[in-house]
Amino acid sequence: MTREENEQRLERLKSIVLNMPEKPGSYQYYDEDGTIIYVGKAKKLKSRCSSYFHSEVDRFKTKVLVSKIHNITYTVVNTEEDALLLENNLIKKYQPRYNVLLKDGKTYPCICITNELYPRIFSTRNINKKWGTYFGPYSHISTMYAMLDIIKKLYKPRTCRFPITKEGVEQGKYKPCLEYHIKNCDAPCINKQTYEAYQENMRQAREILKGNTRQLSRQLFEAMQKAAEELRFEEAEMLKRRYLMLETYCSKSEVVSHTINNVDVFSITNDDKQAFINYMHVSNGSIVQAFTFEYKKKLNETDEELLQLGIVEIRQRFKSTSREIIVPFELNVELEGITLTIPQRGDKKTLLDLSIMNGKQYKFDRLKQAEKLNPEQKQTRLMKELQNALKLEKLPYQIECFDNSNISGTDAVAGCVVFKGMKPSKKDYRKYNIKTVVGPDDYASMQEVVRRRYSRMMEERTPLPDLIITDGGKGQMEVVRQVVEDELNLKIPIAGLAKDDRHRTNELLYGFPPVVIGMKTDSELFHILTQIQDEVHRYAITFHRDKRSKHALHSELDEIKGIGPKTKEQLLKKLKSIKRIKEADIQQLTEIIGNNKANIVYNYFHQS
Repeated sequence: MTREENEQRLERLKSIVLNMPEKPGSYQYYDEDGTIIYVGKAKKLKSRCSSYFHSEVDRFKTKVLVSKIHNITYTVVNTEEDALLLENNLIKKYQPRYNVLLKDGKTYPCICITNELYPRIFSTRNINKKWGTYFGPYSHISTMYAMLDIIKKLYKPRTCRFPITKEGVEQGKYKPCLEYHIKNCDAPCINKQTYEAYQENMRQAREILKGNTRQLSRQLFEAMQKAAEELRFEEAEMLKRRYLMLETYCSKSEVVSHTINNVDVFSITNDDKQAFINYMHVSNGSIVQAFTFEYKKKLNETDEELLQLGIVEIRQRFKSTSREIIVPFELNVELEGITLTIPQRGDKKTLLDLSIMNGKQYKFDRLKQAEKLNPEQKQTRLMKELQNALKLEKLPYQIECFDNSNISGTDAVAGCVVFKGMKPSKKDYRKYNIKTVVGPDDYASMQEVVRRRYSRMMEERTPLPDLIITDGGKGQMEVVRQVVEDELNLKIPIAGLAKDDRHRTNELLYGFPPVVIGMKTDSELFHILTQIQDEVHRYAITFHRDKRSKHALHSELDEIKGIGPKTKEQLLKKLKSIKRIKEADIQQLTEIIGNNKANIVYNYFHQS
């Protein structure tokens, strides 16, 4: 590989990394043959992957790894714990060349409820579904043992390994062990606890392990309060610890669940030109494949048509034999021997949500990459978003915004800023001195400026704006509408940006009468609109300050005919103030500015 080719490779990889999200997940590095050579996990994908491409990296092995990378993919999850589990699954599946730590086949422990007549509950690293039902795995061992401890205290499952039968219990073949005498077991083996009561306890234990802990939390809270009322403070403290632990506990990872095996998950996200289909394969309760494919639309295909096409093509590509496919909506297609599932809750719904999240993230990343290469694409997207939000006939290419500035009606001015293609066009900015309004009347000042602005534009036949934005709510919008529509007979859409009690912009208003447009205040479009508002406010305030500064610098010397700026500067430099200039005699003035000008100044101040 030449030096130029290597630089191009690094630039392409850095571009991929720059568009990664700051979210937890697993990332995969590929060599030039498309083979996974490294799998990693990260709490923040972008930050972690960026560290590999810093110039100051001095570890030899890291440099060797980076030199082999030709492509990067990643999978987003919700927590760092899930990223760890996903990394473990992928390393076991692909055994990448540069991964060492997790190649030993170590697995995380699970909790097993056996299939016996009187089930036992215990932790294990060996998964054999013939034995029972498995919950987990648990990456935090302390959390798993805390759950086992809670279940043991609440439901007292048996710990002995006797093959207990119903006939043996009825015939009295068994004797209670030490666990019964120390009150850790209710001895179902000697019928001290009925079979039905024991099974009910196991049912509740399963609900806890599934994450349905609300009822248990309520029971613990009530028991804690009762213990406190009866002055059993040590027991109350112990129950409190368990209650708090249960409240913060997440019963199992959403990435891995042994209740799901050999299942495909598909979701679709699209825009006007492309569709993004995310595919995940779950084997033995683990995600072992996760990819997003981009389909370029040729016609106006529906999501159903595209997803049907994607399912068939992707399953053929990966030679999937799964008999169950999880999809987000009903498909009008029948696949032989395959069940299509549309989950509404539970583990499968969690997997579907995870697939949708990855598809959306991939679409977002592709959009950001395209907008970096072509900034105009981003501007067009934002203009289309605004057009759709306000239901405008035209794309709002030219947007104008007005604002007034005065102090108690003095030095009243106004400013108009112009944005073209969502970018400020400073050559089109305009300043206005308020001429016809006396006193602090913002509405009348706004009407004067708008009238002057658009009357002149009509006379000069310059292009009118596609949208007017007022720095204010319904009142400002109405006075602008009166001038634009009623007086000038122009059809220009008018919107307003209103502030809350804390003087923060929180609403976009539009229409007649004005109504609030539903838009998230943290969205990219709303940030652009508030940027326009901030810009016109800054522009008007700056103009007002400049005008006040000129008035502040005005002095009585400016009223003397025949005295220019240089003469004024000489006098102030020597005598320091107007008062001392007035008190100076003709000889002092002559020494500073000469005989002729000295006479002019002296006569002006001594006319009486």
